[in-house]
Amino acid sequence: MGRPIGVDLFAGAGGMSLGFEQAGFDVAAAVEIDPVHCAVHKFNFPQTAVIPRSVERLTGREIRLAAGLGTRTVDCVFGGAPCQGFSMIGHRVLDDPRNRLVLEFVRIVSELDARTFVFENVKGLTVGHHKQVLNELVAAFDQIGYQVRLPWRVLNAGNFGTPQSRERLILFGTKKGEVLPDYPAAITAISGRRANPDLNWGPSCADALADLPDAEIFDELSGSDSVKPRRLGKPSPYAAEMRCLSNEAWHFGHPRQWDPSLLTSSARTNHTDISRRRFSETAQGEIEPISRLFKLPSTGVSNTLRAGTDGARGAFTSPRPIHFKFDRCITVREMARLHGFPDWFRFNTTKWHGARQIGNAVPPPLARAVASQVIAALGIVPSRPSTAIALGETALLQMDVTKASAHFGIEPPKSGRDRKSGAKKRKQTDIEAERISARVANG
Repeated sequence: MGRPIGVDLFAGAGGMSLGFEQAGFDVAAAVEIDPVHCAVHKFNFPQTAVIPRSVERLTGREIRLAAGLGTRTVDCVFGGAPCQGFSMIGHRVLDDPRNRLVLEFVRIVSELDARTFVFENVKGLTVGHHKQVLNELVAAFDQIGYQVRLPWRVLNAGNFGTPQSRERLILFGTKKGEVLPDYPAAITAISGRRANPDLNWGPSCADALADLPDAEIFDELSGSDSVKPRRLGKPSPYAAEMRCLSNEAWHFGHPRQWDPSLLTSSARTNHTDISRRRFSETAQGEIEPISRLFKLPSTGVSNTLRAGTDGARGAFTSPRPIHFKFDRCITVREMARLHGFPDWFRFNTTKWHGARQIGNAVPPPLARAVASQVIAALGIVPSRPSTAIALGETALLQMDVTKASAHFGIEPPKSGRDRKSGAKKRKQTDIEAERISARVANG
């Protein structure tokens, strides 16, 4: 039997795509409306059909045609539809236009006749009136012949080998009559939260980052996001996996042809001397009071890495934490390490896009744990590919919205500012980005 087929909706840069591939899936198609994310996904998953459009008015037939699936079975549709989770009392939440994408997820699962689905979202959907979204979602799936594993659960990536505390709601569903996946059991304890003595401590921030050289010793990283250092430090077991130093580090994913001597996604940030002094005076695990940035604890885990906002909502940058050792914010590659992305995985070369792509993503180790449960329920024994595949063209990583839109033959999306005044979005300096980070951190 071949590898099971997955389809990623709201794919972003591909955190869930990677986790599902590592669990043994072939991700046949990825649907994503942001062309810059599409370009990065295409670079990292060159064999996946990237569909650069909204799920609205996209049909299951069009997905099959784009991916060349024909009549092959789609084993799992997965993704996280954005939704507001609230409406007026007495009204169906899913009738709210702001939540329309949730029902589009249901529709595409039905049109693809998928055997299973995984719906992921923020923990907030499980709280208070927001739970109405989930109740209506379960009912919507019931109407099209699917059952949902209840009660639903929120999983923390820190319990699945990731050096970051990040909680995500996970819903498992299958066609009625199929075996429902069980939720995966935690495999690691989160530093400072240990409750189960049978669990080993998960990796710390130092485990994730200590082998990486300080980006500020390389002048090249002032104008580029990559450099070839003479060597990296001695890796922890976690860092060794991120560097793919063994065959097991690929799990059941396709090995990539890549240059392990190249340190990527490591562009430097220009901080003021005042900012650096404040960073140095902040204790590990504490919030720097002016910027409101979190300082990573070397022996603990990162706080939840967030995405910032896109152009339609002001283009606020992602609030990158302060390094535990160096008086600066962490690089995009260091964010990727804390998120569970291996070093071969590349992001857009600008810090703003790269950090947003990571902050929007489900950590691959969490996605892998979830996908492994789906494969087990399907009765499939995962297989490890024997041949490596080449990554895409590096030009895909350097595209802004206009160039990425042209590459995929679509109209570039307009930002909120463009719609109001037609003004061009000004380029943010790193010092301005620090101030904007503080605004994001303050809510």
